[in-house]
Amino acid sequence: MQVIRGLHNLRDEHRGCVATIGNFDGVHRGHQAILDQCREQAATLQLPVTVVVFEPQPREFFAGDQAPPRLTLLRDKVRLLGEAGVERVLCLPFNDALRSLTAEAFIDKVLIDGLGVRHLVVGDDFRFGCDRRGDFHLLTEIGEQRGFGVEHTRTFTIDDDRVSSTRIRTLLASGNFDAAARLLGRPYQLGGRVIADQKLGRTIGVPTANLPQPVRSLALHGVYAVVSELPDGRRLLGVANIGWRPTVGSTRPVLEVHLFDFDGDLYGQRLRVFPCAKLRGEVKFEHFDALKHQIAADQRRARGFFLQHPAAGAVLQPPADGAVARHAGNNDLLPLASAPLAREAVTSDSSAGAPADHDDG
Repeated sequence: MQVIRGLHNLRDEHRGCVATIGNFDGVHRGHQAILDQCREQAATLQLPVTVVVFEPQPREFFAGDQAPPRLTLLRDKVRLLGEAGVERVLCLPFNDALRSLTAEAFIDKVLIDGLGVRHLVVGDDFRFGCDRRGDFHLLTEIGEQRGFGVEHTRTFTIDDDRVSSTRIRTLLASGNFDAAARLLGRPYQLGGRVIADQKLGRTIGVPTANLPQPVRSLALHGVYAVVSELPDGRRLLGVANIGWRPTVGSTRPVLEVHLFDFDGDLYGQRLRVFPCAKLRGEVKFEHFDALKHQIAADQRRARGFFLQHPAAGAVLQPPADGAVARHAGNNDLLPLASAPLAREAVTSDSSAGAPADHDDG
């Protein structure tokens, strides 16, 4: 698959395509249905499928930090689009120059002169252009004049509700990873490259792999039971904190993962991390000892979740001690909770460990 960054990088060989336009955040099953429509037309016309995306996403440009968190970073979005059969991705920088284009100018510069689009698939509520004149009706009208077809997307629903990135964010925030996976078509995941950090975990016997996260990618905050995939394909059970680590302080959000019973050097390697169950929210502890007690309780609860979940044994196939999980099926069979685990007492003072020590029996 080709990734074309900016209109100035379009070449003659990129002209002539079936195209669609959007954020495609998450590349969820609704997006996949749109791509199916594109592939149907592309097969008929014998043309490649091109997806036009924006970086940053328009809402991020206008709303800044108030924009919703992303479900997928650009690199993951591109990978998922490629897996869905997209041949080309045109990534346009969303800036003052692009947002100042009128609807007609956007159609001329991007769709006609740039891509030579032969067929376009967009939502019938799609709006674009600085004057907000760009809509399905205008595209259809100009398409008839300039020789390209326009087709509106089919609504894709699950449980009688339209699948959307907003709906998936709500499910993730509520700890319903099972339902979120149904809408995404795969389990939700985070990832990144492991870096050297403060190494405080090692001082209490809980080494962690630290993966910095862009601020806008944090659809989750808190502590989770997770399955992590190493570059060699092994999958390990563990527990992770996602957020700003308020007790020790952090200048940027971090995905901090402790892999159960693992001893190895992961610095510089990329991990994929699948949150399976929410244990608790982030808490700022007054003392490091209180944090240490809570970490021990979090580990027990995560191990307990995996021991009780059928998928952890049937699909991940851990050995007798439950330490290592090797992939033996598709991702849909990961142990995914449908709600946060039952609440357990968590306080920010040094007694935080006391109630937790008695809750897992």
